[in-house]
Parts: sequence; C-alpha cells; structure tokens
Amino acid sequence: MLKVDKLDKKIMSILATNARIAFKDVAEVCGVSRAAIHQRVERLKEVGVITGSGFSVNPKAVGYGTCTYVGIRLERGSMYKDVVKKIDKIPEIVECHFTTGPYTMLVKLYVRDNEQLMELLNGTLQSIEGVVSTETLISLDQSIMRDVPIHVEEE
Repeated sequence: MLKVDKLDKKIMSILATNARIAFKDVAEVCGVSRAAIHQRVERLKEVGVITGSGFSVNPKAVGYGTCTYVGIRLERGSMYKDVVKKIDKIPEIVECHFTTGPYTMLVKLYVRDNEQLMELLNGTLQSIEGVVSTETLISLDQSIMRDVPIHVEEE
C-alpha cells in the first residue's frame, strides 16, 4: 500500500472541499509547483487512494424518488461473488456490501416509485439463485452525505 504523506493529505483535503479547484491554486496553498500537485494527484489515482473526481447527480432530479436499502440473506456466504455478478447487472443498485450481522449483503438502490421497487424485489432480487430472503428499508430523507475526513498534521 502506498504511503500517504502530509502533502498528499493536504492536497486531498483541499480537493475534497472543492474538486474543481485549479491545480495552480492547490500548489499555491501547499507551497509547491503545479507539476508536483499534478504528479501527486495522478499517483494517488493510480494506486486507488483517490477514486473519483466527477460530479454527483441528484437522483430525484432524474426521476428516482425512492432511496432504499435492502438487506439480503444468502443460502451460503460463499455464494456472495456469484450473487454480486448478477446484482451488478441491475442499474438501480448503486452500492453493494458484504456484511456481518443479520444480512449477508446490504445494497443501496434508487427506484422511481414503490411499484418499481416491488418489481425489483419480487421479480429480480428474490429470484437470484442463493437469495433466501430480503428486508427493505426505505430512506425518508438523507441528512448527511460526506467523504471520510482527511486529517492533516499541523506543522
């Protein structure tokens, strides 16, 4: 795993606040060249420390009015990878986690309405081989959304 140093953390902290900031402005704050910022950001991307730099779409603005979390119990935990391959083909599912606790998997999905949710649950998810049961939690409101904090040591 790549060692992330103080400068890397400072760069990531700035970019996490404003991903559209120009590298020359990041360089000025960090006291290094624009080329150094560019090289570090590219290296952090290559090794998977920085995993994105795009924009986020508001699901409601494009017709997805319901955010849902679905706990999935599998026949056997060892079926996880095969089930993930099938779940990956469902575009409404935006996250999938292999978990401990009462569910083998937890997925987050967006649907237009309850009718589409019922179709997705009954017609798609529950028909996947190995899925024993599902439990659905509908999100009424998202109050917090953020990345993990990046702690930069003070000089």
